[in-house]
Amino acid sequence: MAVELQHAMKPTPTGEDLARQRFVSGLRMFVLNDLAGDLRRAYDQRVVPDFQRDHGRAPANGSEVHAALRQDPTFKTYSALRVNAQKMVWDSVTPMVAREHDRLSAVADTASQGRVQTRADFKVPRSVSAIDVHFMPGSYTGSGAPDDVTPGAVYDQGLAVFSMGLMGKNLDDIGLSMARYVSRKFPDFRPLRILDVGCTIGHNTLPWKQSYPNAEVVGIDVAAGGLKYGAARASLQGVDVTFQQMNAEALEFADGSFDLVFSSMFLHELALKTTGKVFKEIRRVLRPGGLMLHMELPPNTQMGAFEGFYLDWDCYYNVEPFYKAFRDQEPADLCRKAGFAADRYFQFVVPSIGSYGTAAVDEAIASEAHAVNCETTGRLANGIQWFGFGAWKESAQ
Repeated sequence: MAVELQHAMKPTPTGEDLARQRFVSGLRMFVLNDLAGDLRRAYDQRVVPDFQRDHGRAPANGSEVHAALRQDPTFKTYSALRVNAQKMVWDSVTPMVAREHDRLSAVADTASQGRVQTRADFKVPRSVSAIDVHFMPGSYTGSGAPDDVTPGAVYDQGLAVFSMGLMGKNLDDIGLSMARYVSRKFPDFRPLRILDVGCTIGHNTLPWKQSYPNAEVVGIDVAAGGLKYGAARASLQGVDVTFQQMNAEALEFADGSFDLVFSSMFLHELALKTTGKVFKEIRRVLRPGGLMLHMELPPNTQMGAFEGFYLDWDCYYNVEPFYKAFRDQEPADLCRKAGFAADRYFQFVVPSIGSYGTAAVDEAIASEAHAVNCETTGRLANGIQWFGFGAWKESAQ
């Protein structure tokens, strides 16, 4: 169900606000668990037999699954409810944020001081400003002043409803799970400077500071208002993280200036030509022996036909135009093309700390059992597991 945010940088919900948000979150839970199960049964019991009759085989990939499912009534019901539930997420939180806009702005003005750097002349890429990604009105930049905190507040509140409790009480489950994995898997790795690219408002940035308290942690993004909100959000939680407005295609840092560069759910919102530039920039700013790490959606090359299609649904119906093109890539190839050695690549599947607990993360590390083709991998539903991949930069000779 919907999470009530645990920090001071939030509006105060009325009873009506909470009722609306809990309803929407519950509806999403029903769609993404119950109706998703019905969709799989319809596929197995109706769609596959019909496809086999016509083609002499089962669908071979997600595109064939999509084409075969589109006319099925269960798919139509599932998709219609999911699209409308997605729009209702934003409808359920926007009035609350608008009602307390002035107070939130005043709090952010004070709490973000010294923690965020933005630029009046910064040009936000059209891939961000021109697309209402996942139906979020105004996307990450909004329609007000560039440093208006409204988009950040709407995104924070909306994610609390959207995630149905699966991203933790502070919406930081990805960061907590990834940081736990890295710190336990590589105990001798002690990064002193960490960069989070495409951090939005820093949900998953803060856990890196909490896991490596001696490290300097910096989050970058292109949306000034979200960064300002995120800086205030971090400050009010007592976490010493700074934020800068910057395009990951052209990082304004010196060569070899970070030990760890991280992203979460960022790459699938980039055009492919942009992704290559970002990978090369990350490698440039990594120190020798440094780590590039991404939490992302698992690749279609490693998924079954139905599982791959299920994740690609967002590309077709949730205003995520770059989603499938990214998932059609092989992560190891992206790393290699950026200059990382093939034998320095690794990937893993880590259980969500919120769903399974820290012991399950440690067990996954010990067992090295990373089943990518699983209905819970990368899928926001009960029992979620996160897919991660990365590469080490070669050490200096």
